[in-house]
Amino acid sequence: MFDRTNLTRRRFMSNFAFATGALATGVGSWVVRPDWANAAEGPIKVGIATDLTGPIAYAGNADANVAKMVIKEINAGGGLLGRPLELYIEDTASNESVAVGNVRKLIQRDKVDMVLGGITSSMRNAIKDPIVARGKTLYIYPQLYEGKECTPYLFCTGPTPAQQCDTFIPWLIKNGGKKFALPSANYVWPHTLNVYARKVIESNGGEVVFEEYYPLDQVDFSATVNRVISNKVDVVFNTVIPPGVGPFFKQLYEAGFLKNGGRLACVYYDENTLNINQANEIEGLASCLDYFKVLTKEDPFDAKLQAAYEKDFPGNFLFAAGSAATGTYRGLKLWEAAVKEAGKVDRDSVAAALDHAKIAEGPGGPAEMVPGKRHCKMKMYTAVAKGGNYEIVARSDGLVDPKEC
Repeated sequence: MFDRTNLTRRRFMSNFAFATGALATGVGSWVVRPDWANAAEGPIKVGIATDLTGPIAYAGNADANVAKMVIKEINAGGGLLGRPLELYIEDTASNESVAVGNVRKLIQRDKVDMVLGGITSSMRNAIKDPIVARGKTLYIYPQLYEGKECTPYLFCTGPTPAQQCDTFIPWLIKNGGKKFALPSANYVWPHTLNVYARKVIESNGGEVVFEEYYPLDQVDFSATVNRVISNKVDVVFNTVIPPGVGPFFKQLYEAGFLKNGGRLACVYYDENTLNINQANEIEGLASCLDYFKVLTKEDPFDAKLQAAYEKDFPGNFLFAAGSAATGTYRGLKLWEAAVKEAGKVDRDSVAAALDHAKIAEGPGGPAEMVPGKRHCKMKMYTAVAKGGNYEIVARSDGLVDPKEC
């Protein structure tokens, strides 16, 4: 699955730019121009900063595809305020130093009216100052993350720890057991998420047997697997990420963790990441996200949205929640609603409207910003992997509060 993440610029150009009508305007830069123009005022400019190349390019390309799809839809409906939208895309390349330079192009050269993007928290932290503080530009961050981001003019449209843990962990205790292990990648998201997860585990009568952090490139987890087995851990609440997560889950499987009744849990696991391992190696893995593709069987809007994406962008870059594709869609549609209410595109006016923006339909259901908090309420779903696909086993009654800021 991760062979496709090692994209060269040439391969990306053939797979994305030429196929979708994007024009290269420099190294790591593409622009998608509207089919029509408003000579009086010119287009409204939308900037996307995401990982088109690098280790998580599978997610970044999906996010760029979603942005293209949404902007195309808005333009087909007459644009915003009578003006077309023009899409500027910069590659953050899974590299913060590269990303900062490319994001500055969006602000200084292209003079975009808004920037959406960033996948990892380290990337968000690297690019938010060039966008928000120095660039005086609105920034929307679409990925599920560890919370604690309360920067003015920065709006978050992915799930937070409260949305992913408050009902999910009690479900895991009921359907897995009370003894948890927290094996983790050593960066900001796992550290901060685990603080929250531990509180929820312990407040619900569970126990954290051990919590460990590993280098991002670690692939040998034999010592960790031995600790899981010897301590009779019930639930492995995993925040190890690629490339280590595949070998880790395989080693757990080979040690008999699943056979002996153990439960895997991972809150970023979606349809993209299901493909990292053989289905039997992660059978029963539980995740909690704002959208799973299986929802298309019951919800007409989700079915229509998924079909439209797959028609425009067939291939391996999937529309999936853990890759920020759902947060990208949600962020752009909430921003559209804010611009319509504001009647203008300057940062202060749009931010004031975005503070309470709502959408009646979106991936997984409606969504709305929590006034004064710059985070988004949304529906949440718990799903379990069965035979290489997900099955929904629990869902929120309504929109779940992010409990941030």
